[in-house]
Amino acid sequence: MTRPADFWNSVYDDDTAPWVIGEPQPAIVELEREGWITGRVLDPGCGAGEHTILLTRLGYDVRGIDMSPSAVEYARANAAAQGVPAAVFEVADALTLGDRADFAGDPPGSAPAFDTIVDSALFHVFGTEDAERAAYVRSLHAICKPGGVLHVLALSDTEPGFGPRISDTLIRESFRDGWTVEDLRPARYRGRITDTVAQNAEGLEVSESGKVDLAAWLARIRRE
Repeated sequence: MTRPADFWNSVYDDDTAPWVIGEPQPAIVELEREGWITGRVLDPGCGAGEHTILLTRLGYDVRGIDMSPSAVEYARANAAAQGVPAAVFEVADALTLGDRADFAGDPPGSAPAFDTIVDSALFHVFGTEDAERAAYVRSLHAICKPGGVLHVLALSDTEPGFGPRISDTLIRESFRDGWTVEDLRPARYRGRITDTVAQNAEGLEVSESGKVDLAAWLARIRRE
């Protein structure tokens, strides 16, 4: 079962989240540089807020959401510390975004609000949970405009590492209905070694700063 909000709160309160690296993911930075992020943007599972902060600084209309109140508090403080107080964060459940009229319209799905969705390390959390993964995909479909793009950066099961690692097949199978997977390729996901994952770090190439680049998938998926 997917972890409850209290678990996610604890890793921010204790500063043990291995995905809090003090910078945006290089793969997401490159997506923006290549022009793949347009219009109104949603950053689901925003965590420390690095991507919402980056895109706000660059002039995008972007909103970061997370189910963890501690993550949202952390992200707001992070944005203020980086001189981007205009970055918008809120507590929200990514599985039920279609229930929000401001995100999906009324009735649900009648007026999707977002042109681009940037999922950095959220989709893979639902890797072994069929019902929750399907609910998440439906939620994204309800809020993504027809022709809009979802980018998924997820840990890959092709190499040893830590965290919920998934296959490319799982991504393709999850986005069969109402979506087109336009691109799916190997990538890297940058994390840091903390006490919560140290036991799974043996054999990984860790930098002097304690960061590690893990095998990942980067998918570009268009909403039909």
